[in-house]
Amino acid sequence: MQITSPAFRDNQMIPRQYTCQGQDINPTLEISGIPAEARTLALIVDDPDAPMGTWVHWVVFNIPADTNLIAENSIPGDQAGNDFGRKNYGGPCPPSGTHRYFFKVYALDTILEAEAIESKDELEAAMQGYILDEARLIGLYKKN
Repeated sequence: MQITSPAFRDNQMIPRQYTCQGQDINPTLEISGIPAEARTLALIVDDPDAPMGTWVHWVVFNIPADTNLIAENSIPGDQAGNDFGRKNYGGPCPPSGTHRYFFKVYALDTILEAEAIESKDELEAAMQGYILDEARLIGLYKKN
């Protein structure tokens, strides 16, 4: 499985429009090689370089398994809370230096119970035993 974006290449800079300094919307994401037996996809976007530990930017799950394109500024599935205290995409907004943003997609052989998932930790726990494949894309950002 593979995740890419037409907006930026792996380990390259994320355009400003997808950050807190721009429109703060999610970039377009393309997913390929999804296993045939997958029932849903899940997506976690986080920043392991945050000063207080990994900062969660976006948590989406129960994305239909036939989704090979997550459109810009879209809500492709059920959302859980992020570290901004809301249930939607929160773009890169590092306090200093260049940070890495991991866009991690998971192919699952189940549909998750949306009411039981309010956070990244709860999603990761719910996915255990159901992950068929996973892929990641890393974007970089530094505030100017």
